[in-house]
Amino acid sequence: MLQHYLHGLELNKQQLLTLLSLAQKIKAHPQDFNQALAGKSVVTLFEKPSLRTRLSFDIGINKLGGHAVYLDQQNGGMGSRESVKDFALNISTWADCIVARVNEHVTLKDLAEYANVPVVNSLCDLYHPCQALADFLTLQEVHGDVSELKLAYFGEGNNVTHSLMLLAATLGTDFVAVCPKGHSPDAQIVKQAELIASANGASIQVSDRIEAAVGANAVYTDTWVSMGDNTPLKVVKDKYMPYQVNQELVDLTGASSVLHCQPAHREIEITSQVMDGPASKIIQQAENRMHAQNALLVTLLNPNFV
Repeated sequence: MLQHYLHGLELNKQQLLTLLSLAQKIKAHPQDFNQALAGKSVVTLFEKPSLRTRLSFDIGINKLGGHAVYLDQQNGGMGSRESVKDFALNISTWADCIVARVNEHVTLKDLAEYANVPVVNSLCDLYHPCQALADFLTLQEVHGDVSELKLAYFGEGNNVTHSLMLLAATLGTDFVAVCPKGHSPDAQIVKQAELIASANGASIQVSDRIEAAVGANAVYTDTWVSMGDNTPLKVVKDKYMPYQVNQELVDLTGASSVLHCQPAHREIEITSQVMDGPASKIIQQAENRMHAQNALLVTLLNPNFV
């Protein structure tokens, strides 16, 4: 039984496909699930600001008949006013689940160690697994069998890259991360993904060459400076501009879908022409955060409901 969702590897291929199928059912027939979390309370902890994560969890939990409680650092910072351990121990006495958007992955590990309720990673410095669930839900809706796809990511090798790569490896999707030299994904996570991909008939590639993405069915990008990094965009702009997702790049790859986890800096990592164009699945992808997360919460908190 699934206990926590911290990095995305808690689920094998069949379990992921089952979860994505459940997400599609919830999306298509929300009325059938409007009591799936009745009587359940979910605390959403936020060390970082958010639009999509906060609203998709808050509204999604409500749609499932549950109760979401938002807690930010103004209510007492984890690790400063109170230890992470005490946060976990106390919240577990009241809530049925903890969803945490944190600065460091170690915070999630501590929460999971001391909480006696499920802990969900809604973003940390190493992973963004709920985002990746929404991404592959979107790809499945648009393209069907994701094991027949090639997905190309452009930009900084960051937490989004890591989660995309790990879920791609698990689901059998060929994946290439195209990043400037010195900005590739974490080498240990790449090795981990390569091992998983080899068992699922997929490939993982990291390159600084745009041409490595030729033949991709979908291209994906993210902001060039991750949240919490105070580096001004103008400092990295020249280095990253060759990796901008514009119409020329989309045409070069042959991709029919474009994804971005947002927030997006238009005319920086992606052009408005592409973001608002016919290949863009970005708003569908944003909506799917809620449906994918709802499927995850039902799986964690009420698996017998399905």
